[in-house]
Amino acid sequence: MQLTSRSLPSTPAINPEPEQPSRALYFALVREVDEHARENAADFLRTQLEAAAALPCDLPDDPAGLDAWVLQRTEAVGLQYQAYLEQRRAGGPRRYFPNKAHALHFLRGVAPTKLVDGAWLYGLLQRWGDARFTALIQTYLEELGEGQPEKNHVVLYRKLLASQGCDDWQELDDAHFVQGAIQLALAEHAEQFLPEVIGFNLGYEQLPLHLLITAYELTELGIDPYYFTLHVTVDNADNGHAKKAVQGLLDAWPQVGDSAEFYRRVRDGYRLNDLGASTVSVIGDFDLSREVQRILEKKAAVGQFVHSDYCRFEGRTVNQWLAEDVEQFLAVLDKRGWIKRGHDPQESRFWQLIAGEQAPMFGVFSAYEQQMIHDWIAGDWQADSKRSPRGALLQRQALFNARRAPQEPSAPQPAETVSGNDFDEELQLLEQQVARLPDRAARMRLLLPLLAPQRHHTAAGLLATRLFNGLFN
Repeated sequence: MQLTSRSLPSTPAINPEPEQPSRALYFALVREVDEHARENAADFLRTQLEAAAALPCDLPDDPAGLDAWVLQRTEAVGLQYQAYLEQRRAGGPRRYFPNKAHALHFLRGVAPTKLVDGAWLYGLLQRWGDARFTALIQTYLEELGEGQPEKNHVVLYRKLLASQGCDDWQELDDAHFVQGAIQLALAEHAEQFLPEVIGFNLGYEQLPLHLLITAYELTELGIDPYYFTLHVTVDNADNGHAKKAVQGLLDAWPQVGDSAEFYRRVRDGYRLNDLGASTVSVIGDFDLSREVQRILEKKAAVGQFVHSDYCRFEGRTVNQWLAEDVEQFLAVLDKRGWIKRGHDPQESRFWQLIAGEQAPMFGVFSAYEQQMIHDWIAGDWQADSKRSPRGALLQRQALFNARRAPQEPSAPQPAETVSGNDFDEELQLLEQQVARLPDRAARMRLLLPLLAPQRHHTAAGLLATRLFNGLFN
């Protein structure tokens, strides 16, 4: 019997989970990609291009004006940043992150995009012998740090997330996955969407104001900004990725056929940058109270079963509160003095329960979650807000000097691989396979899959990138 809504008139309506098409595609593409996922990716790109078609585009009508356009944009951003610095020197507050919790929420919120950084250019690698794509392939290899883990953008961002306890990003809303899904889809379909790949790259590689401000304010909050400052340098308009993006477009310009149609599609790809959650929207959407409630509701799914019954608030046990109304429970804790909003969190009994190695609930909350709760309790009271501008400057200089200090290599170079070591067995095998191949083309074909967005940040992917880069240049 086929059941329909008419067959079950008394069944109460069930609110389905909201569709998450971008998120679903994202995770399908960051794993081993099958043909079904590739087909979905192509359909997704067509849908996104339709959505972007109505958006404005500030590219010049004539591509001959692109170099001047890049310089004008860079100058405008530079002037805006200087105005921001003047405001800060005059005692103005941080523009984006009033507290560390806000900054960590941002790092988590943009993780789906940052963890596939550069992916859109991967599909061009198969054309490594075509001089039209040299500049764009060089850009991709530089996004991969040319195989050096301390320069690979995805490795850097993974480490940044781990250092701040921001690894729990997989359940973000669908809008946070749109950009990452677009980039991964472009990686799979460069052969169908080449002008769009070039246009997307042209937009993504321009220096935005938010990148400069983000790096500045993260440093003040004691968060390593290197992932962001690296983009400031490599995306420069003189000889960096912004320049290469224009060069890549001009090199790929059709000599036969409809160049106007090619540029129209480039502009469509450029507009894709404006879809989904952006840096500015993620920053603007932050609600600390809502985030604290989300964290506690997630903990309550397990915590509602593990507390003893001897402690009661308003006649209900902790287990009952967690099972029924987390928001009201926080209000009760505030009323009873367990939480003292607007004071040093150390004065709150609730904070004493969760923070510190001797705390009864040690390990229950991650560093990210503790920071949210800390800053929510503290409110306008913030110890770091009392730091002098001189102190903030010294903090920035200390982080900069730490980056300049000589670093031990994070991974062995190919010639340094030690035999008989299980950790290096995969790398030894890859080197042996490459060495047995008869020519450059065969070696490139073997290495190419390991440079994919899903693999390039792994040990094998980093070695493959170093080998590929050496063969390419």
